Amino acid sequence: MSMSSYSDVFSISHEREYDEEISVGDLVRTGPNLFPHFEVVALHGDKAWVRNVQNGADHLALVSRCRKINGQAFAQAAE
Repeated sequence: MSMSSYSDVFSISHEREYDEEISVGDLVRTGPNLFPHFEVVALHGDKAWVRNVQNGADHLALVSRCRKINGQAFAQAAE
């Protein structure tokens, strides 16, 4: 028996409903929540290596779940 995810149980879709290119250096979030924010460190195929800007923790995320924050790169947003 496989475990159900929160997304499966509540039928939550994390896929982006629009086309927006994600690039290395972009500031993104990974869902409808406003936080946490992540900096895109690297991209490979459909996966993004992202770093939490608050605590520095690294994660892998599907690019389709990443949403650019205000369309700005991290370096620009930090200014």
